Amino acid sequence: MTLRRTPAAAAAAALLTGLAACSAPGGGTDEAGSADSVVIGVASEPDTLSPLLGYGKDGNSKVFDGLLARGTDLKLRPALAKALPQVTDGGLIYTYTLREGVKFSDGEPLTSADVVFTYETILDAKTNNTSRSELDAVKDVRADGDDKVVFTLKYPYAPFAGRTVLPVVPEHIAGEQDPNTGAFNTKPVGTGPYVLVGWSKGEKLTFKANPDYWGGTPKVKKVTMAIIEDDDVRATRLRSGDLDGAVLPPNLAAAFKNDKAKKTYDAKTYDFRTVTLPTANKVTGDRAIRQALDAAVDRETMVDKILDGSGRPAYGPLPVDDPWFAKGIEREQDLAKAERILDRAGWKTGDGGIRAKDGQRASFTLLYPSGDKVRQDHALAYASDAKKAGIEVTAESATWEVIEPRMKNTAVLAGFGSNGDPDFGLYTLLHSSLAGDGFNNMGRYDNAVVDKALGTGRRSFDAAARKAAYDSLQRELVKDPGYTFLTHINHVYVLADRWDGLTTQVEPHEHGFASGPWWNLEAWQPKK
Repeated sequence: MTLRRTPAAAAAAALLTGLAACSAPGGGTDEAGSADSVVIGVASEPDTLSPLLGYGKDGNSKVFDGLLARGTDLKLRPALAKALPQVTDGGLIYTYTLREGVKFSDGEPLTSADVVFTYETILDAKTNNTSRSELDAVKDVRADGDDKVVFTLKYPYAPFAGRTVLPVVPEHIAGEQDPNTGAFNTKPVGTGPYVLVGWSKGEKLTFKANPDYWGGTPKVKKVTMAIIEDDDVRATRLRSGDLDGAVLPPNLAAAFKNDKAKKTYDAKTYDFRTVTLPTANKVTGDRAIRQALDAAVDRETMVDKILDGSGRPAYGPLPVDDPWFAKGIEREQDLAKAERILDRAGWKTGDGGIRAKDGQRASFTLLYPSGDKVRQDHALAYASDAKKAGIEVTAESATWEVIEPRMKNTAVLAGFGSNGDPDFGLYTLLHSSLAGDGFNNMGRYDNAVVDKALGTGRRSFDAAARKAAYDSLQRELVKDPGYTFLTHINHVYVLADRWDGLTTQVEPHEHGFASGPWWNLEAWQPKK
């Protein structure tokens, strides 16, 4: 959950971006429709563009490259490394040989020292990177000459190669700064196909093509990411020609269905919407309440009504068509079951049909980020379903600056999901050791069965053992839900139909800014 809403209210953001759109030529967002530039409307911006603090950790950064990258089918392919790694010593040693002739955008050559610096800095406890646990398997990383990097692992970690899509930064620049506060965080230098040339916080980021990119100079010469929080405003500006493309909720994207000058892309994802159920809260910390909410929710209707069919019910953190999904945990709304669970646990129906136990009403607040219509609709539908079981849920919008301090005790309509391997998303979501660590394990879930399964999944090289572990984890989440999983949402994008080469991947939670049909922007070709 690394991309967050900017503090500005949606109306203010709309005003700012609207003014930018009317600026003089060369201002950035007034170049929609030109042959060699693209203006894309997205809902949020990153806090930082430094990989040392977590930016681009799953790949698809336009400024940086990793040792490896993922293709359209998510299969790993060489990037800064000239080939996939050589794996030896029973899966404990990974050796990468760097591609020759790669330079950072300031002209300095890439060397193995830059790779070592990147990983060592992220692993340093003084660096404020909340994704550090994802590299837990790394014991040591060292350079072997200028062109080889050797990782030694503490234990065999089957999906380790997938972790090396992490972007590499230049030691000669980032090494001279504090990784937490240095200028590199907003003025990055990388080896990627684009170079950041301007960032007006809350308004836009502007990139130009890197003429010395090792993969060839991109045909799209300029890219502007316009930050427009409000979904309706993005749709309006796309319709007016202010934008070449935008990420939109399904219901707004549907309005462009008959626009022959535009094309809609509907990307399947690992991205799910869920309600965190903090264990520290007197109501949501009660297992019976959590079980009843899981039974009361109508996931199918949420997909149909809120997502306009662009998604799937979420019965857990993994989508139903994922090979790691535990078959048989699918479940329909069952209000009678919810009532039985609450009755057995002593939650008795009281005033207004809301249950109570030992003087405690079954009532709690559910926060959702302001400006996000899809999450708002999920929150309201969830509250409606919960009330049918006698649980009062008050949906309340707030900025992330307000939400974050309250996450320990207050439920949040959250979004998560990582592609590539189940360990990538499940460990940070559920492991008790990460309870309350930023957006990791937001509900402070603590379950010994789940922790054991996560450990087996992370440390085993045996595919069958890993499958069994993740099966047991998903079944335990049905028995002891720390979250109410609602839907896996498709990401919907609408773009002017002016380029060839656009594709989508199966996307993680993070989207719009990094993922989207522009994940391979450097490969786009103008239509002839």
